[in-house]
Amino acid sequence: MNKILWSALLTLTLTACGTTSGTKATVEDRTGSKADAAMASPSKAGSSGVETTALDGKGVGGSALDGSSYAGDPRKDPASPLSSRSVYFDYDQFAVKAEYRAMLEAHAGYLLSKRDARVILQGNADERGSREYNLALGQKRAEAVRKALAVLGVSEAQIEAVSFGEEKPRKEGETEEAYAENRRADVVYADE
Repeated sequence: MNKILWSALLTLTLTACGTTSGTKATVEDRTGSKADAAMASPSKAGSSGVETTALDGKGVGGSALDGSSYAGDPRKDPASPLSSRSVYFDYDQFAVKAEYRAMLEAHAGYLLSKRDARVILQGNADERGSREYNLALGQKRAEAVRKALAVLGVSEAQIEAVSFGEEKPRKEGETEEAYAENRRADVVYADE
């Protein structure tokens, strides 16, 4: 029975991978120079909503990608504390450090302004210790961040805390640097 179930699942997966629509993705050429961008017709550029200014190695000043006038999702703005998504912990600890207060306040503010947004807090541990111990420690780390967000006013319904223990290391290796990178709780929004 189990073999039949796995065979059917594999067949459905392969069938789904083989059926793609015939539509092709539109690709925009952004390699042009400033002169090329200036020659673009204003009505065409205005109707598409696409900026065609060349980067010329200086960034995209004044555009929606510029940190000062970021018009997209604030969680993706590198200048915003919302782009920081990890809370790091000391060895064998699950207390949230004061240095993460501003980041957690920013995430709490976002969640309070978007009542339909949900966040999953993923607790992680380094590879030292047993699998069971690390799962429990990862859960305590995720719960500590959950409690910090709840204290800041975020609804319990918007927060889920899970543990991956040592199963999802960010950095492989048996160095203190790798261990420190893996002792964390990640803030993951459900819609991303």
